[in-house]
Amino acid sequence: MILVSGAGGKTGQAVVAALVAAGYDVRPWLRRADAARPHAFVGDMRSQDDWLAAMAGVSKLYHICPNMNEDEIEIGRCAITAAQQSGIAHFVYHSVLHPQTEKMPHHWQKLRVEEMLFESGLPFTLMQPGAYMQNIDVATIMETGVLVRPYPSHTRLSLVDLQDVGEAAAIVLRDEQLVGATLPLVGTRPLTQTEVAATIEQVIGRAVTVREQSIQSWESANALLPEYGRNSLIAMFGYYAAYGFVGNPFTLKAVLKREPTTLAACIHRLIV
Repeated sequence: MILVSGAGGKTGQAVVAALVAAGYDVRPWLRRADAARPHAFVGDMRSQDDWLAAMAGVSKLYHICPNMNEDEIEIGRCAITAAQQSGIAHFVYHSVLHPQTEKMPHHWQKLRVEEMLFESGLPFTLMQPGAYMQNIDVATIMETGVLVRPYPSHTRLSLVDLQDVGEAAAIVLRDEQLVGATLPLVGTRPLTQTEVAATIEQVIGRAVTVREQSIQSWESANALLPEYGRNSLIAMFGYYAAYGFVGNPFTLKAVLKREPTTLAACIHRLIV
């Protein structure tokens, strides 16, 4: 059985769906009970006892920390300790592309968890996805014809389809040759936001322009976000504006043994 922590979010749902489609027996970890998933484990990732209970009868772990969580290092420590005590055969950690970027605090925390895994003695694989194509608000763009970004239109980002990430997770958990691998998962060459808008325009059949949103405006619109997450996102936007977020599709292509999903293909799937 495979335990997938953080299974309630969009990443976790995509990974669970891919694992189930590949024939795995999956135990999703949720923060709250869900009648639609009665066989899920419900617990607190900050609890060592909950980790040990969640791992009962589990052979492998796909660990996703809840997004922008200020306790990611402590949660990672709990997961690794429980995995050591439970004899987990393969610990797959859902990290991020370029975790060594200290200017993005949530990336830097993931690097600390990677470091703990290096020293844990556990068989592990590091999954490092780039920015998700699914983060693009296609429904709003179809309505307004505007791609709103809190960074300049020339900002270059390498994107990845979340379904490709889920498929890669299923492959990694099956292929022992990938134990010990660090896998940057990128589906596209670096795209400017103008190029992203042009691709969306071609798919939806209406003009799409890019509008840069000020950080002040973005912060005002997201005032209800927890402070750590809000500040981390602001730092990320600043990093993107200054340096972009650039990767290479070679590794994902090698894992999938096919070309990664294009942005156009993903957008088309999202609107049908």
